[in-house]
Amino acid sequence: MKFRHELKYLINYGEAELLKERLGVILKRDSHAANGSYSIRSLYFDDYWDTAYRDKLGGFGGRRKYRIRLYDLDEGLIRLECKIKRESYIRKLSAPLNREETERILEGQYGFLLQRQEPICRQFYYECMSRMLRPKVYVDYEREPYMLEVGDVRITFDRDVRSASPGGAIADKNKVFWHVLEPGKLVLEVKFTEFLPRMVREALPLRAADLSAVSKYTLCCDKINFLSAREAEV
Repeated sequence: MKFRHELKYLINYGEAELLKERLGVILKRDSHAANGSYSIRSLYFDDYWDTAYRDKLGGFGGRRKYRIRLYDLDEGLIRLECKIKRESYIRKLSAPLNREETERILEGQYGFLLQRQEPICRQFYYECMSRMLRPKVYVDYEREPYMLEVGDVRITFDRDVRSASPGGAIADKNKVFWHVLEPGKLVLEVKFTEFLPRMVREALPLRAADLSAVSKYTLCCDKINFLSAREAEV
């Protein structure tokens, strides 16, 4: 799998609608979004030293994050993923998981991963055993995805970003989540493999401040850490 370029912006809903209007003639909706969008729930893992969190805050060019991802709370669509970052380039490794395998991981039973053929499964096993990777935080949001074949471009609008402490069943519909973005804000992500067409590039926000290293993972970690600290003070 090739590395892809990734740009992130923190924008408001008005800017999002304007961008969709400008690019509407060339963008196509992702076929996986039956109603125009779908929900994503990710359970992120980190080690005892919070390396993934600290590397992101430090802006280190080479880093990786492990997560178990679920789409529309459908337990038939669970995946183990590793997102690898190299400067502004990303690469994602992935392998499917069923409900039983997911529960075994959450119970700390990782041995079965050595029997899987996908490299990420064995890699995740060794990371869990050597670096003590453990569930860190849940990240939930609604994604509205668009695609453009020219340049292999994918544009997504992620709204209603929420966080929750780890624990419980991954598809639990009653899990309590906390909002992490300012009201009226969402995360725009632009990914492309080959090049970014001029029409798309010119439609993106112009102000340098709009281009952000925003990370849904670190924002959600900060929210849970804040709530835990406040609870400890009571």
